[in-house]
Amino acid sequence: MSAGRILTDRSGPVARIVFDHPAAHNALTHEMWGELRDLCLTLAQDRAVRVVTFRGRGGKAFVSGTDISHFLGFTSARDGIEYEREIDAAMAAIDALPMTTIAVIEGWAVGGGLNILSACDFRIATPDARFGSPLGRTIGNCLSMSSYARVAAAIGIPAAKRMILLGEMLTAPELLSSGVLYKIVEHAALETAVSELCERAAANAPLTTRATKEAIRRMTRETLPNIDDLIELVYGSEDFKRGVRAFLEKKSKREPPDWTGS
Repeated sequence: MSAGRILTDRSGPVARIVFDHPAAHNALTHEMWGELRDLCLTLAQDRAVRVVTFRGRGGKAFVSGTDISHFLGFTSARDGIEYEREIDAAMAAIDALPMTTIAVIEGWAVGGGLNILSACDFRIATPDARFGSPLGRTIGNCLSMSSYARVAAAIGIPAAKRMILLGEMLTAPELLSSGVLYKIVEHAALETAVSELCERAAANAPLTTRATKEAIRRMTRETLPNIDDLIELVYGSEDFKRGVRAFLEKKSKREPPDWTGS
C-alpha cells in the first residue's frame, strides 16, 4: 500500500486535519497513526485553537480503516497487544484535545475511521456516508477496551453490535435519527455547514469546553477493565492469521473466511 500522510492547516481559531491517502480510501498506515498522535498532542497545547476538524481527502472516504499489511509480520499474541496500544495512544491524543472536535464524513467511515469519528464531539456527514466496523467478516481481529468504550458511547451499543457482530454498514440517515450525527448535508453545502458549526463552537467559552470535555473523558475512560487476555486470544489465533491473508488477497470481500474458532 502506498504511503499516506496527515495534512494540516490553520484558519484563525480552526485547525484542519486531513487524512491524505485517497488511493487506499484514506486507510491509515502505521506512520500516519503516529503522525496523528503527535499532531494532536501539539494542538492540545495551542490555546489559540478553538476547533479541530477531521476529514478524509478525495470526497469518497473519511477513513476506511488501517493498512493491515504489517499484520503478516505478527509472530505472537503480544504483537496484537502492542498494536492496540499504539492505536490507543493516537486515539487518547484525540480524546484529550481540549477544544471542540468535528468529524466531516464523506463516503466510507470504517474501522479506524469509526473510532476517530467516535472520538469527535460532533459529526457532519453527506447523504452517501456509510459507517461500519466489520472485523468479524474481514480479518477476524478485535478492538481494545478503550476503543470498544469509545465507539459504544458515541454510536450506541445496539448499533455497535450491528456493525461488529453482523458486519452491517449503517447509513447516514440511520445515525442521524439516533443522534449520532449532528447534521446530514449535501456535498454542495458541506463547506458552508462545516464553517457555520466551527464558528458556533469557536465562540463558546474555551474553559467551559475544556472542563466539560475532560469531565466526560474521565467519566467514560478512567475506570475501564483490562482485556489484554481477550486481545491475546484473538490476535494469537489461527483465525486471525487466516483472516489477514484472505483480506490481503481480497478474498474476504466476497465472503468471510472459513472461521474455526481457534
